[in-house]
Amino acid sequence: LRADIAPIDGHERGEDIGVDVYQGFGRFVSEDTIEIVQKGKENEEEEPTQIKFKKAAICTGGRATLPPNIPGLDKAPYTTNETLFNLTKLPPRMLILGSGVVALEMAQTFATFGSKVTVLVRGNTLFPRSDPDAGPLIMKLLDKDPNVTFLTGASITNVETLENPVDYEELPLMKVSIDHHSTTSADGEKNAEKTNIECECLLVAAGRSPNVENLNLENANVAYNAKKGILVDDNARSTTNPNVYSVGDCTADVPRLTHMSGEMAKVVVQNSLFDDDWRLSSLVVPSCMYTEPEFASVGRVSASASTTDDNEVEMDVYMASFEHNDRSILDSDREGYVKVFCQKGTGTIVGCSIIGSRAGELINEVTLAMKHGIPLEGIGRNIHCYPTTGESLMGCGLQLINSKWKLL
Repeated sequence: LRADIAPIDGHERGEDIGVDVYQGFGRFVSEDTIEIVQKGKENEEEEPTQIKFKKAAICTGGRATLPPNIPGLDKAPYTTNETLFNLTKLPPRMLILGSGVVALEMAQTFATFGSKVTVLVRGNTLFPRSDPDAGPLIMKLLDKDPNVTFLTGASITNVETLENPVDYEELPLMKVSIDHHSTTSADGEKNAEKTNIECECLLVAAGRSPNVENLNLENANVAYNAKKGILVDDNARSTTNPNVYSVGDCTADVPRLTHMSGEMAKVVVQNSLFDDDWRLSSLVVPSCMYTEPEFASVGRVSASASTTDDNEVEMDVYMASFEHNDRSILDSDREGYVKVFCQKGTGTIVGCSIIGSRAGELINEVTLAMKHGIPLEGIGRNIHCYPTTGESLMGCGLQLINSKWKLL
């Protein structure tokens, strides 16, 4: 599958359409010059290739964050999302550090294959900053799989490598020491417990870090934050060098999503080459976790959500369960719901949260409405095919419309 998808973004495709492709490591020499060092020739005396530019885009991406201060982790044969798919054997036991999107997608996938998976949740629930109903429901649904176990209030205190075979086709063995919640006392307090778990695969999925090292950004007068990424203005342009732009996960304060990177690329092309004024602040960016069921959201999805100036936004919430949706009944897939958040007293949509099959498809309708100022009543009046799960979104709109009925 990757072989079918990858060529469109590959070097050969670039060359076919007239792009000069240089293989190697790029770094800035000055504010308008980069140099390329070919891989394997970093220590040779041959002068690197230098290129002067009028406009430049930094697209170096990000990588999995390795949590500091966990004894033994840095020397352990852990995996990340970049190396996990190099496994040639199914690990009988998998331990996942983290409980975000990547962690849960991989937990369910490997559990389906047959691995015994333990997910370490730092807090008491999943997605604590999101729709308050989402985290508990997703945990409940994923926890139905006997191969998935959640440990809440969890933190790793030590990682011991027991076996680390030279043959990459053989699996390593690690023993991980964990502090976590156990039972709940009568007064509601969580009791602490210490556990040692052995595993053949330790997946680190505890966030992302931007790739901003070794680029000599200082030479180009490009401001950056080592933890957040390159600092840009609303046009995706460096705040300190107007001829340098940034795209994707190496950029500070943007959603780290593949489709966000694609949209940022459009912004940079328009603004850098065609002197346009496309703005990051105009983007409405949905996200989706591809578990079963899927979890998709866009905008503010908490009734107590705050704006950037810390003023609480009052909301009305309209919810439709898939339990009584005819398509969901026919598909025997009735778990989940659609929830639309509107500015209080209006039909102005400020967010949406969906848990269910094809949630990633359904969220696009709401994203389009938010982008173009279509109120929730507009979705309610839009005819949806029957039977489809999209009727649940229409149902939320009809709830708002019906709330304005007057007694005859």
